[in-house]
Amino acid sequence: MAEDDNQQKLGKAERDIVALGIAAAAIILFVVTGSSVLPLVAASIMGTGAAPDNLLVNAMLLNIALMIFGWRRYRDLTSEIAVRKQAEEIARKLAETDPLTNCLNRRSIGSATEKLRRMANARGQATAFVMIDLDNFKQVNDMNGHGMGDKVLTVMAKRLRDAVPDTSPVARLGGDEFAFAMSYSPDHPEKVDELIAVLFEKVSGKVEIEGSSVDTTMSIGISTDHDLKGKAAGIEDSENLIHHADIAMYQAKKNGKNRYFWFEPTMENELRFRNELENGIRRGLKRGEFVPFYEQQVDISTGELVGFEMLARWKSPELGLVNPDVFIPIAEEIGVIAEMSEQLMVQAFTDAQAWDSSLTLSVNISPVQLRDPWFSQRLLKLLIENNFPAHRLEIEVTETCLHENLGLVKSMIASLRNQGVRVSLDDFGAGYSSLSQLRSLPLDRIKIDRSFVSELRNKDSSKIVDAIISLGDGLQMPITAEGIENEDILAQLREMGELKGQGYHYGRPEDGSQMLERLAENGKLAKTPPVVTKTATEAVDEIDAAQEQRRA
Repeated sequence: MAEDDNQQKLGKAERDIVALGIAAAAIILFVVTGSSVLPLVAASIMGTGAAPDNLLVNAMLLNIALMIFGWRRYRDLTSEIAVRKQAEEIARKLAETDPLTNCLNRRSIGSATEKLRRMANARGQATAFVMIDLDNFKQVNDMNGHGMGDKVLTVMAKRLRDAVPDTSPVARLGGDEFAFAMSYSPDHPEKVDELIAVLFEKVSGKVEIEGSSVDTTMSIGISTDHDLKGKAAGIEDSENLIHHADIAMYQAKKNGKNRYFWFEPTMENELRFRNELENGIRRGLKRGEFVPFYEQQVDISTGELVGFEMLARWKSPELGLVNPDVFIPIAEEIGVIAEMSEQLMVQAFTDAQAWDSSLTLSVNISPVQLRDPWFSQRLLKLLIENNFPAHRLEIEVTETCLHENLGLVKSMIASLRNQGVRVSLDDFGAGYSSLSQLRSLPLDRIKIDRSFVSELRNKDSSKIVDAIISLGDGLQMPITAEGIENEDILAQLREMGELKGQGYHYGRPEDGSQMLERLAENGKLAKTPPVVTKTATEAVDEIDAAQEQRRA
C-alpha cells in the first residue's frame, strides 16, 4: 500500500498543475499581448508607425519570463522525479534481493510465487514450490571459514538458477536455504520429480574453490496447489505452499538427509506433535518430570547382582510414561540433553546412596555432551556435590562419539579415569570402531550390542559375539552382554566366558522406590544410612540456576 501511495504521489508531481498552469497562462497572454505589440514594434523599427505602449511591452516581457520560469520549473521537477524513481527502484531491488547470491529473498519470494501461480492457473497449470536446505552446512563454515561458506553458497545459487526453468523465481531464504517455484501440467507431476533428479545431479556434489573441495548434499521438500491426481488442492495463497514445502523438507532431514519428499497432510500432524513434544520436554525439565529407572546388571556365572544401568523415563502428565527412544533424540536436537542428563544423574546418585556400596551405577552419555570440553569437570563436580564415590560410577559412551572428536573424547575419558570413574564402550559391534581406537582409548569395559546377543541362535551372530569376547580377552577388557531375554541365551553366553549381563530375563527396568524394595528383599541395602546432602528437587533447582548462569 505504501509503495502504491508513493507511485500516486510521483504521478501527481509529474503532472504539476501549478507549473503547467503558469506556463499555459503565460502562453495565452503572450499570444494576446504579442499580437498587439509585435506589429507596432515592427512598424516603429521600420519608421512607419508610432512606438507601442510601454505597459503592453512590459506585459509581453513578463509573459516571456513566466513562460521560461514555468518551463524551467517543470523540467527540474521531472528530472528530480526521475532520480527519485531510480533511487526507489534500487532500494526496492535491494529490499527484495539477497545481496550475496542476487537471488530473491524470503520477503519477495511469496509475491513472486503468487504471481507465477495466478499466471499458471489462468493457463490451467499447477504450481509447485520447492524448498532446499544444504545438509551439514555449518561444518563447511566451521572447517573452512565463513568466507569459503559464502563462496559455496554463491556457486550453489548459480547452479540452481541454471538448472531450473527461466520462468521460475529463485530465492535464498537465509543461511543455507534456497527455494524456487515452477509451473507444470497437473496431469504430469512426474515432471517435478524429473527436475529434482536433475538438481541432485547438477547442483549438489563437489564444489571446487581456490584449490579446496567441499562436498554438498541437499534435503528437499515439495508442495503443490494441486494433489498428485491433478485436482486443485484448495491452497489459499503462496504462504501455504511455502509452509507445506518447509514441512516436507523437515521430513527429508528427519529421514536421513540427501533426499526429497512431497508434502502430505500427515506430515503437518507429525510436526505439530513434534512441537508439542519439544514444549513438553522443556516444561518437564522445569517440573522434574524426568526420572531414572534402573536395569539390573548381573554376573552371569554366579547370578549375583553387581550393579544397575540408569535409563531415562519421562513421567508426562499428558502422555504417561514415555520411553527414551521418543524424547532423547529431540532433547539432543533442541540442546537440553546436558541439562536433562545432569538432573537424572543427581537423582540417581541420591538413589544409589541407599544401595550396598558394592553395587555400581552405569550412566549413558550422549555424543552431544562429549562435544563439551568441560563435561568431565562438570561430572566430577556433580559427584563431589552429591557425595557419590567415583569408583562406583561407570559412564557408557557409544562408538559415534569416537568419530566426532577422538582427541577430545580421549582427553575427557583419561581425566575421568584418573578420578576413579570407569568408562565402557556401549553398543560395540553396531558402529565402526577399529582395533587401533580400542587400543588407544583408556576404556574399562566393552558392551556387546543387544542386536547380536538377542540373535545368538543365528550362526553368524554367535560367531560375532564369540569374536568380541575373544577380543575383550586379548585387550584385557571385561565384557557386558546386553539383551539377555531368556534362559537359552543365558546358557549360550555362560559357555562363551565370564561376562556381566543385563536384559529382561533378569527383570524389567524399575524406578527408585521399586528398586529399593528389590534390594531390601535381597539384603543389598547400604549398611549405614546414606548421607543425603540435598533432595533431588533441590539439586534440580541448583542445576537450573547453574544453567541460567552459563547462558548469561
